[in-house]
Amino acid sequence: MSEQPTAATAGGDTAGAIVAATDLRRRYGEGEAAVDALDGVTTAFERGGFAAIMGPSGSGKSTLMHLLAGLDRPTGGSVRLDGVELAGLDDGKLTQLRRDKLGFVFQFFNLLPVLTAEENIVLPLSIAGRKPDREWLEQLISIVGLGDRRDHRPAELSGGQQQRVAVARALVARPAVVFADEPTGNLDSRSSEEVLELLRRSVDEFGQTVVMVTHEAHAAAYADRLVVLRDGRVAHDGAAGDEGDVLELMKAVG
Repeated sequence: MSEQPTAATAGGDTAGAIVAATDLRRRYGEGEAAVDALDGVTTAFERGGFAAIMGPSGSGKSTLMHLLAGLDRPTGGSVRLDGVELAGLDDGKLTQLRRDKLGFVFQFFNLLPVLTAEENIVLPLSIAGRKPDREWLEQLISIVGLGDRRDHRPAELSGGQQQRVAVARALVARPAVVFADEPTGNLDSRSSEEVLELLRRSVDEFGQTVVMVTHEAHAAAYADRLVVLRDGRVAHDGAAGDEGDVLELMKAVG
């Protein structure tokens, strides 16, 4: 069932991609205890697309995302993000690149409990010493449906509301890429739908690029493209299709 990746998005030609990996490898440990979490992955993600990454437990999907986002360094191969080769950056410049170019949404919301919803949303800009674009901030707060909760602290918000704050925080600086790691893994079905709709809308209406790791077929079906890993290698790269398509593919991949 596996589809061949197109050159523009996955194969050896990574020109024009917003983030690209070439022969990416990540080994943990040494000697007989060594584990190859990634074993030569080449893939790329185009600007303004919504891609999902899936795979069985231990397939390397979270490792791939962490390497693409500069949260970990590869054992071999390279990552290029918005024209910048990550291998050439020291820790300070890598931190600055993540701050300036990336947004993150995690399974656990990672909000600061002492800050209000609005303060959590603008936190990346505050850390960078930048003032928010008030018009964009107001639009974001409206889009995520938190106009009447902007002064509430996380403990006063539901899980779904907290994750919507996290999505707005990821979008507030208009990043090159939003990386979402199991963003619905800690939510009920209604809240999951709301968060997935927000990510989809950010792509369709604002041209955002989203790369999402998920184990849920329903979540992956919101994406345009699905990359499936198995044993640290790309087992499938093609259109995501609907939920049934994703489920059939995952059965075939094993």
